[in-house]
Amino acid sequence: MIASWDWLKEYVTLDMSLDELTDRLTISGLNLEGIEEVDGDSAIDLEVTSNRADCLGHIGIAREVVCLFGKELSIPAAEPATSDENVDTVTSVEIECPDLCPRYIARVIKNVKVGQSPDWLKKRLAALGIASINNVVDVTNYVQMECGQPLHAFDFDKLAGRKIIVRQAKKGEKITAIDQRDYELTPEMCVIADAEKPVAIAGVMGGLETEISEQTTNVLIEVANFTPLTVRNTARKLSLHSDSSFRFERYIDVHQMDWASRRCCDLILQVAGGELLAGSIDVGEQPVENTNEITLRFNQIERLLGIKIPGETIVQILTNLGLEKVSKPSDSEASFIAPTWRRDLAREVDLIEEVARIYGYDQIPEDRYLPVNLCSPPEKDLTTRLLYATLNGLGFSEAYTVSFVSREDHELFQPYGDREPLFVEHSTRKKENLLRHSLVPSLLKSRRENERHNVFNAELFEIAKVYLVAKPGAPEAEVEPIKLSFVSGRSLLELKGVVETLVARVNDALTLEAKPSEINQFEAGRGAELTLNGKPFGWLGEISRDVQDRLDLRDTVTVAELDLALLIDNRKQVVHATELPQYPNITRDFNFVMNDTVAWDALEATVRNAAGRLLEEVQYGGMYRGKQLGPDLKSYLMHVSFRSPERTLTSDEVDAAHAKIVAACEKELNVNLR
Repeated sequence: MIASWDWLKEYVTLDMSLDELTDRLTISGLNLEGIEEVDGDSAIDLEVTSNRADCLGHIGIAREVVCLFGKELSIPAAEPATSDENVDTVTSVEIECPDLCPRYIARVIKNVKVGQSPDWLKKRLAALGIASINNVVDVTNYVQMECGQPLHAFDFDKLAGRKIIVRQAKKGEKITAIDQRDYELTPEMCVIADAEKPVAIAGVMGGLETEISEQTTNVLIEVANFTPLTVRNTARKLSLHSDSSFRFERYIDVHQMDWASRRCCDLILQVAGGELLAGSIDVGEQPVENTNEITLRFNQIERLLGIKIPGETIVQILTNLGLEKVSKPSDSEASFIAPTWRRDLAREVDLIEEVARIYGYDQIPEDRYLPVNLCSPPEKDLTTRLLYATLNGLGFSEAYTVSFVSREDHELFQPYGDREPLFVEHSTRKKENLLRHSLVPSLLKSRRENERHNVFNAELFEIAKVYLVAKPGAPEAEVEPIKLSFVSGRSLLELKGVVETLVARVNDALTLEAKPSEINQFEAGRGAELTLNGKPFGWLGEISRDVQDRLDLRDTVTVAELDLALLIDNRKQVVHATELPQYPNITRDFNFVMNDTVAWDALEATVRNAAGRLLEEVQYGGMYRGKQLGPDLKSYLMHVSFRSPERTLTSDEVDAAHAKIVAACEKELNVNLR
């Protein structure tokens, strides 16, 4: 926002130096970007944050000066003289899309004389870098820069039917804007139309056909309120941004719309003459007074800022900012209602921030001790840190992908069967308008992009939410569960080992089990559903050749997707250290032959139960199938270690344990040594 030093003097007495003014404005949050001297005036460039739309006009800046320096604010009256003819006898306004344009005010001035603006008006606009067009257009720009409310002037005689219709654009409609460029409109855009065609792009720019020219004699003045989202989307889609769209995108004060309309008409009568028709056409949603009370506890200011400010000073600061006291303040608190131009003031902490910036951040001692209460990280953070470290150590890299997927991507991996995904109505991504059920499709596409850049060994993982259709009464954890997913070029058994390592790092007492999966996107017989302590935990498998071909993946890909909530709930709180063994261990190898239906988990559990207290570790050595074993048979090689914490074991003790293991396997699983 560029403000003119001389222009500000019309609203507030500036008896301080320019440097003092800009220093105080900077401390209060309006950072100085620069000062430029323009024809004896000073153009002050201030950085205005997106929540302070009230400072996008000179009156808003003047309000800040009034509060910072204890001055009086003077806002010009806007009471233009009117003729006997009423405006609603010559024109009408209809709003067909109130969700895009909640309110529209129109006034008509007849018999204006369009020409050059007076010097004072040209000078005011030139200080802000705005070129003079003609006296009518210059007034609309002047009022916009005065109060922050965008306005537009139409050549009334060029409006077909002499009426205004605020509607959505029709497919294929085009308009030539005042920048003399053609724009193709889409149905989600809001336009100002006459009885035949669009004459302005709502909130962005007017049309060339109805612009004010020297031949114009009758003028319709528009002051409207357009919803920020529609203006922002239209401006982005057309790559057309203006001072008006910049202000509409940040909300306007609907309570000043009528004043801005009257002020504009008053100035036009002064610089261009004419007759203002009586009344106005004001259609749409009328402004409602703010009734939201905000209670400020004075002790909260000391707690958050670290300094004690007298209650009367606090009340004075807030009332100077335009807040209304609801009741007589007590010694401990006061209640306020924020002014209509301060939409950013809604909570107690917002008022504390206002007190701090006006009282002065420089009043807060730099060496003041503020107690900080430390707290331990939540379980989710502790668990994810452990998982990050483990996966990074195993050679995986973290990926960040968007939550939106296309219908084609959704069908790449459907762990929930035919359960429909959530559709996002206002997604900025035209094709990717579904919320994902799984992280796997996004990770598969990331691996494909890596392969296209000659990175064929990309091992990727991601921790993020997925989104499911809510069942009645379902908790958030079931609607937006957090998943841990990874894609890899490793074999299925190697990836299962990764999952086992993660589970063991979280809690080595957990029981991980796998059973065949019916997910169609896995190769037949190459997928598993996982359970953790008997609860559904996730999926693991080798992606089918069909899915790999659709994504043009070069190598076989395995994937896993786990429920993070189970790992968080079961994380071991305290990890106990054990001393290093003093005595050597003895390892025996077992090569068992068994029926193909016997799983490794069952064999390992039997061995552990039979080995006794001397057992130290059981390790997988490998699996073999072949003609030497016969049909429907396989063999597992197992490494079993024994150790005593008290002494060196003898061969007889190990032999006895060995014999118990063999006997138990033969009896319980019909497993024999090879």
